[in-house]
Amino acid sequence: MIARFDWQIGSRSSAARLGAQTRLSARLAALLLGGLTAVFLLWLLLHYALLAVWFAAWPGLLADTLRLLEASGIVTLTLLWLIWGWRLVQGRPSAARLAARPHTPTVEELYALSPAEFEKYVAQLFRRKGYKVKLRGRSGDRGVDLELLRTGGKRAIVQCKRYQHTIGPDIVRELYGTLIHEKVAHAFLVTTADISDAAREWAMGKPMTLVDGTLLVDVAASLSQNGS
Repeated sequence: MIARFDWQIGSRSSAARLGAQTRLSARLAALLLGGLTAVFLLWLLLHYALLAVWFAAWPGLLADTLRLLEASGIVTLTLLWLIWGWRLVQGRPSAARLAARPHTPTVEELYALSPAEFEKYVAQLFRRKGYKVKLRGRSGDRGVDLELLRTGGKRAIVQCKRYQHTIGPDIVRELYGTLIHEKVAHAFLVTTADISDAAREWAMGKPMTLVDGTLLVDVAASLSQNGS
């Protein structure tokens, strides 16, 4: 094995609560904004379609005031939707944002990354452990997402799997075949998912390290605590 991590178990309860509260707030904001928009659209439907004749009989000043209020409502709701959309985009996890956060990201936050962002995040963890990292997550790279180089010239490869379903032995066997094909000293499988016992048993005794979602979060917590 050419890599060692400090396996310190970090507390993730506060981070999990923060993530859950943020997601709940976002959903409530969307529901409230959606409800206001639905009510306003219903009002416009009544004014200009269902009860248009009745509203047309209103005095001129009152009708002008009503149209002004409706125009203000359209502008306000548009701005609110734009602000909500902007905050949604800004709040979307990225490798750089997660790395800069004072708390350790949860498995759910890591899964919310795009596959490319997840590879970048894992690459940052290896760099913090002293590796030179090359991103190779392209078509035709036989499942090699990262290539590692450490003092002494030994090479390793990393396969990043942003999965939810459990990793089975078939993926581990494929990675081992890639290890042989690439002629490297070690292979890492890093995933947000669980790894089955059968997969772990198959990898036992081979130059492979399997990192599931829970262990990945623990590694990130350990690196943050040690200031690496």
